[in-house]
Amino acid sequence: MGVTPMLGDWEVPRVAFLRMEEARKLAEFAVPTRGGSVYQDLGATAAVVEIAGAVFGPEERSAFLTGLRERMRAAEPLTFVADIAEATDIQFVLVESLVVEEHGVRPDEIAYRMRLRESPPPPPPPDPLGGIDGGLLDAASGFVAAAGAALDALEALGNIPDFSDPSALLGGTADGVKSALSALGDIGPKLNALFGDG
Repeated sequence: MGVTPMLGDWEVPRVAFLRMEEARKLAEFAVPTRGGSVYQDLGATAAVVEIAGAVFGPEERSAFLTGLRERMRAAEPLTFVADIAEATDIQFVLVESLVVEEHGVRPDEIAYRMRLRESPPPPPPPDPLGGIDGGLLDAASGFVAAAGAALDALEALGNIPDFSDPSALLGGTADGVKSALSALGDIGPKLNALFGDG
């Protein structure tokens, strides 16, 4: 191995075995009267890397177990570098599983096997304005500027009546109508008295 496998900034010690598995998802469609099938490629599955080795002595064992278990518990994607990953798109992996074995015949040695699974970075967040034509944004800002200029021009004309109360526009006319209507209220009883209730 020319390049020692690295998980983030941690060097995987004493690697004896390194295996990588890559595959594609294929959907099979049987074609009547035909000997074979038609396949649709659904993309690549996450690559799997298996690493095995052994560490010796209590200090190296303690450093190995502490370093790897911290990264496994963190459950965060780690960069991965190794010869076997050359010409692949693997950038980040997660520690999926870890198996540690100790044998009585070799008390100072522990064997390990770890399984790493590819964890590509998430796609960047979508731009909410990415699908809007830039010309529309310019036109909208031009419209807002024109509306502001029109309001300034109206304000320059002088006093603009308050349209929220339309009776203010009628002046004293409304008072005359009110007095005429109140006079009509007195006529009703007089007509009843003249013609009777029946």
